[in-house]
Amino acid sequence: YDIYIYIYMKNKSLPLPLSPLEAQSSMAVGRRGEQKSLELRVRAVEEENHALRRDLSRTPRSSPARHPNSDHHGNQTRNHSEEGTGDNEGQKSAAVVGNRSDCVQQPMVDKCETIHVAIVCAGYNASRDVVTLVKSVLFHRRNPLHFHFITDSIAQQILSSLFHTWMVPAVKVDFYDADELKSEVSWIPNKHYSGIYGLMKLVLTKTLPSDLQRVIVLDTDITFATDIAELWAVFHKFKGQQVLGLVENQSDWYLGNLWKNHRPWPALGRGFNTGVILLLLDRLRKLRWEQMWRLTAERELMSMLSTSLADQDIFNAVIKQNPFLIHQLPCFWNVQLSDHTRSEKCYKDVSDLKVIHWNSPKKLRVKNKHVEFFRNLYLTFLEYDGNLLRRELFGCPSEADHNSENLQKTLSQLDEDDPCYEFRRERFTVHRTHLYFLHYEYEPSTDNTDVTLVAQLSMDRLQMLEAICKHWEGPISLALYLSDAEAQQFLRYAQGSEVLMSRGNVGYHIVYKEGQFYPVNLLRNVAMRHVNTPFMFLSDIDFLPMYGLYEYLRKSVLQLDMTSAKKALVVPAFETLRYRLSYPKSKAELLSQLDMGTLFTFRYHVWTKGHAPTNFAKWRTATTPYRVQWEADFEPYVMVRRDSPEYDRRFVGFGWNKVAHIMELDAQEYDFVVLPNAYMIHMPHAPSFDITKFRSNKQYRVCLKTLKEEFQQNMSRRYGFAALKYMTAENNS
Repeated sequence: YDIYIYIYMKNKSLPLPLSPLEAQSSMAVGRRGEQKSLELRVRAVEEENHALRRDLSRTPRSSPARHPNSDHHGNQTRNHSEEGTGDNEGQKSAAVVGNRSDCVQQPMVDKCETIHVAIVCAGYNASRDVVTLVKSVLFHRRNPLHFHFITDSIAQQILSSLFHTWMVPAVKVDFYDADELKSEVSWIPNKHYSGIYGLMKLVLTKTLPSDLQRVIVLDTDITFATDIAELWAVFHKFKGQQVLGLVENQSDWYLGNLWKNHRPWPALGRGFNTGVILLLLDRLRKLRWEQMWRLTAERELMSMLSTSLADQDIFNAVIKQNPFLIHQLPCFWNVQLSDHTRSEKCYKDVSDLKVIHWNSPKKLRVKNKHVEFFRNLYLTFLEYDGNLLRRELFGCPSEADHNSENLQKTLSQLDEDDPCYEFRRERFTVHRTHLYFLHYEYEPSTDNTDVTLVAQLSMDRLQMLEAICKHWEGPISLALYLSDAEAQQFLRYAQGSEVLMSRGNVGYHIVYKEGQFYPVNLLRNVAMRHVNTPFMFLSDIDFLPMYGLYEYLRKSVLQLDMTSAKKALVVPAFETLRYRLSYPKSKAELLSQLDMGTLFTFRYHVWTKGHAPTNFAKWRTATTPYRVQWEADFEPYVMVRRDSPEYDRRFVGFGWNKVAHIMELDAQEYDFVVLPNAYMIHMPHAPSFDITKFRSNKQYRVCLKTLKEEFQQNMSRRYGFAALKYMTAENNS
């Protein structure tokens, strides 16, 4: 037999005959060497075929090539039923062909053209959900991006901090105050769960900059499976007075047959879904869009009384009256995964998928034949390491990012041959930070005595959260050092905990992992910066405060005149080696357990100096607060005013991170006052990875000593003669 392999050339195919020996060997069973040789040859030919097909698909920018049948299947010439998900067989056939992503050669988008994206985002949950959308866009993108966020104050605080610390090249972010827009749409009754924010896409022509000509508008529950530039290129296909690019609605909602007496807003055919919108802003303004949608809404509300699907109802009513406005997008640009949709008609293969829309209150629990595939795609971006998306777009000029430039300048001044280079570099690392990962709602008391517990933790200390919440009823500010995947594990853990979900006064701030050290003092600073009470109790996650400590500290604020004086109130620290402890409910009970050997003063056997100045012997019988003096290596847990100094970031991992902070407080002339009826107990746990490195790595200890000396020198320069005692005390210790 002669075996032929065809290689497709520009306009012809040439058969390559194999020799009889090759043919015979390829068919011989058991001759694995010859078979492998043939497989390699076939693979090489296939790769060449693929390269040639890719060359054929490339077209000059000046004259974009069209598919031979593009007049029949392209966006510009199909009618509405052909592009949608029609009911008869002819429409189904047209829909399948029209929605295949390889049917039409997409117009090119300039490499450095900025793509503008507008998103309405309000509240804690939406601010968390939108990150997955942003990740999916950043993962595929090859163009500069400009995000326009219409937000409430909560979302703006969260997202501005996130993007500021994310530092993604060629990404610009602007925010627009949603509160200023409420009056524009608040007159419209809306039954949709999105509330008033679900109507704000109607006013984008008025909200966004007047010189912005076009924008892609997205819901927060969107996931991209392709480069957003492909969608941006569709603007070039708009004709005549087309100003809105939308995908047909894939449910029967607007057909009015979902249940008896179902009466939806007017729509053209099946209507259109507004989860993905292409807006030609300049043309919309010329068409007096504001007046157009307002008049339509006022007219329909006279009979409909309210909207059921927020802005989508009004968009559809306008399109029903003015069908010339719509440019219908193939439905793979908005595959709608709500119950009872026809989304399966939008794709035949994975390569057809462009945009996935979880437009159901059920979100990932929605019913769909391929929901497991879609869920896995979503989870891929949900847990994807966002640090990997800090990719440069080479060859495109971008606006100077002063923060990034200053960071690079600082890092360039470090000596990479320095044995302590990694320690020094960590001090300047910008960690991506997501503030208020869960809902937070707390207003401090009006008597100016309120106090927030501050702590930091990693995934291996998560089990302490419920216990701390049971011991401390006041507000808590926590910084969690997690990877993207761990952040989702934490979310599931928290949402499954009745204790944590019952508390709205706990602020969870995610600092994403980067580098080889645990940035303990950065975490403390993040938690401190988001305290909204006058005072804060600087604790650690492994300690359980005594029952009632929150109220006791608030009373101490008044008794010790904390508002006007620089004082650090010391809470004596104890520890137990038992994982199960009958927690003492009073000082007398604690002293009893101390005498029985159930409890010990904290680190008495390994680091006595850390808490010796507390003077536990005096504390046993004390009934009033007493002042103690600073001593070398003193590191108590204290309550201070919110404006107290932050922790020094040069100390990472294990060693001197609290000692340096207490030294700073002393240098600023804080008085250390021990509270006679307060206590906290350290619970046992496995040694951290950083303390293991400290104990086993000599260079780690050398670098820590170097950093200590440099810190003391900095103290001398900042505080002068008064700071000499710190160097003397260290030398004598």
